[in-house]
Amino acid sequence: MEVGASALLDWLALAEHELLLFAGCFFLLGALDEFGIDVVWGWLKLTGRARTGRIDRAAEAARPLKGRAAVFIPAWREADVIGATVTHALSVWPQRDLTLYVGCYRNDPATMEAVMQAARSDARVRLVIHDRDGPTTKADCLNRLYRAMCDDERRRGEECRMVLLHDAEDMVDPAALAVLDNELDRADFIQLPVRPEPQGGSRWVAGHYLDEFAEAHAKAMVVRDALSAGLPAAGVGCAFARPILGRLTAVRSGSEGPFAVDSLTEDYELGIRIKALGGKSRFLRLRGDDGELVATRACFPAQLNAAIRQKTRWVHGIAFQGWDRLGWHPHPVELWMRMRDRRGPLTALVLAIAYLLLVIAAVLWAAEELGFGRYPVTDGLLVSLVAINFASFVWRAAMRFAFTTREYGMGEGIRAIARIPVANVIAIMAGRRALFSYLASLAGVVPRWDKTHHDSHPAIKRGAAA
Repeated sequence: MEVGASALLDWLALAEHELLLFAGCFFLLGALDEFGIDVVWGWLKLTGRARTGRIDRAAEAARPLKGRAAVFIPAWREADVIGATVTHALSVWPQRDLTLYVGCYRNDPATMEAVMQAARSDARVRLVIHDRDGPTTKADCLNRLYRAMCDDERRRGEECRMVLLHDAEDMVDPAALAVLDNELDRADFIQLPVRPEPQGGSRWVAGHYLDEFAEAHAKAMVVRDALSAGLPAAGVGCAFARPILGRLTAVRSGSEGPFAVDSLTEDYELGIRIKALGGKSRFLRLRGDDGELVATRACFPAQLNAAIRQKTRWVHGIAFQGWDRLGWHPHPVELWMRMRDRRGPLTALVLAIAYLLLVIAAVLWAAEELGFGRYPVTDGLLVSLVAINFASFVWRAAMRFAFTTREYGMGEGIRAIARIPVANVIAIMAGRRALFSYLASLAGVVPRWDKTHHDSHPAIKRGAAA
């Protein structure tokens, strides 16, 4: 019996050694990747190129536009939140050269009714009813809105100056419309930061989005902008010059609009394709005189299953479909960024191995305590890898704490460290689900709008708090 147990423990020790070597090497590569971003960001901060601008929020909110603006809001079963989105946007954006194009499906009367109630008699809202049953894909709904805008342009004899994208659950920033309009003099595509809202009932699941976006939209996107790399569009808080959308439609042979209907992350792909067409992209980071970030605010999924489904779509669309549809790029910076974008499945695998290693280590430690022998890690290379990766983890946790604290305060900063295992578990489960979803698509399964249900809105929450 003891011989059998000893043999099993020997196999476990061997498995621990090999898994440590595999995970250690890939964690090291990830650490070098992140450290590279940190170094560039640090240099930008030291040279003043990463400075966040300041604006008079009230003055910007009231500034007239330089041309017509169209805001696309695709909606499928969003009756709980779309009214708040429309009402808030109309109240904080007083400009008359604005049209909200809200796309609904013919089999979704509840959302249509909510849009009409919110619009009241405001002529700036255009309800566009899709002639297909929903859900199709988000890109298909966006293309329907694009065609409605083109019809309006022909009737007016005037093209829009810019097109903004927003989701049905977004709380727009009062200054966003004017600052995006102004920045279009220098770029074809501009992305504003996204700011997830804290949710008291979901400090851990919804809360982990705070940490990820606070760091990504204060550091990684700033670096991409400074390096003139292709910027992925977030699908919200982003503006496009009208001509670039026309060019994208023209190069998409036989398409009904600029958005890729067979892509799960059409927004990400749109941003990358604009760079490929020679368009100029900008990530615009500003704060108002009140100190708050000029950003799109939203309540992200509060339940574990919803967060996994959402991130499954991101991983499937960006990593798997992105590899297939966008390929790679010979330029070193573009290659680096695409590798970063597509590391999600590998990250999920390595994280899963890391947690398996914790179980194996616990079993071997218990075996030592029970007198079955000692199974220490004595390989010098492995010891060095573990030490470097542990130091990297501490550094990453410190960075996450710093960025979350800067945006949300000390309490959320401390929680950001405690939420790291939650984010890891969601990444592991989403990576596994994305892999099977991608394999299903290879077998001919057509992707559909696997959207997240929303029942909370930042404008409602803030209004209740006030």
